[in-house]
Amino acid sequence: MTDTAPRPTLEAVAARAGVSRATVSRVVNGGDGVREPLVERVRQAVEELGYVPNQAARSLVTRRHDAVAVVIAEPEARVFADPFFALQLRGISKELTAHDNQLVLLLTEGRDDHARVARYLAGGHVDGALVFSLHLDDPLPGLIQGAGVPTVFGGRPGWSDGRAADTGPTLYVDSDNRGGARDAVRHLAALGRTRIAHITGPLDQTSAADRLDGYRDVMGDADPGLVAESDFTPAGGERAMRDLLDRRPDLDALFAANDLTAAGALRVLRERGLRVPEDVAVVGFDDMLPVAEQTDPPLTTVRQDIEEMGRLMARLLLRRLDRPGGTGSGPGPRATAPGQDVSPGDPGEPDGAEAAVVLPTTLVRRASA
Repeated sequence: MTDTAPRPTLEAVAARAGVSRATVSRVVNGGDGVREPLVERVRQAVEELGYVPNQAARSLVTRRHDAVAVVIAEPEARVFADPFFALQLRGISKELTAHDNQLVLLLTEGRDDHARVARYLAGGHVDGALVFSLHLDDPLPGLIQGAGVPTVFGGRPGWSDGRAADTGPTLYVDSDNRGGARDAVRHLAALGRTRIAHITGPLDQTSAADRLDGYRDVMGDADPGLVAESDFTPAGGERAMRDLLDRRPDLDALFAANDLTAAGALRVLRERGLRVPEDVAVVGFDDMLPVAEQTDPPLTTVRQDIEEMGRLMARLLLRRLDRPGGTGSGPGPRATAPGQDVSPGDPGEPDGAEAAVVLPTTLVRRASA
């Protein structure tokens, strides 16, 4: 066993800096009213002594825990198998780390977990929540509202009643799913393809519904037999592709709702002896490089900046928390209709019952179309 040196105290920092204990407390806890020369002396003493503030004591002063819950409304197996979630979490983690905040990951394996998540959020463990991958009938938004926790959503919320939490306007960060889908289908049409099929994501999620709407914007009254619903997974893409080929063996193009779905569809096309892109041109959505660059052939896809979405979610939440009362009241990004191109810029805090940052998408051309 080895002896450990005692942790430096506020009193030790105060003695080193030549100031009062109260002055040190105000500086390390982010308080106001301390002259800059004294602030510098305290900071130097903190660094020299290696003082680490007591988080529990600091929370009593600042009413902040410097912790943010990230709630993903998907089972654990899905979260850790889909690189989309890893990219979004990386963006969130980078932004929180840059502001010395901790990320607390909460997953919902099933409906029994919703009450557990709500109890945790209401228990005062975190300052706010970032929530994504919601489904239309998901009770989480209502439970989070009941917990009174400032929240930013990833993706356009599915409700249409204009609800707003007591903690401020409903904020969300999304990509231009509808516009990106239109670009994908227009690209296929420009290649001379006329029987363009679509494999959707789960239509109880707004991203999948918006991409289906974008497909329909271009295709108009296309044969409903050219559309198959899936679940954003490779296995789902395989099942949907088999179903489409059984119904419409003459299809000559496919827009898949995400890259994982496209990867599954490509495997089935190869099994059926169809050449890509000669017989069937394929476009995905996401541009997740671990997937899109490794399919055979490499995948033409619509790029959305998933990591940036996570970063902006965290930034919006931290800005809300930094405002008096933690609810926000200043100008910021305006609400936008799905499919409307918006440059996110450097978002502030929006007004109104619902406001969004919508990131643009771009078509990335590779060998599949």
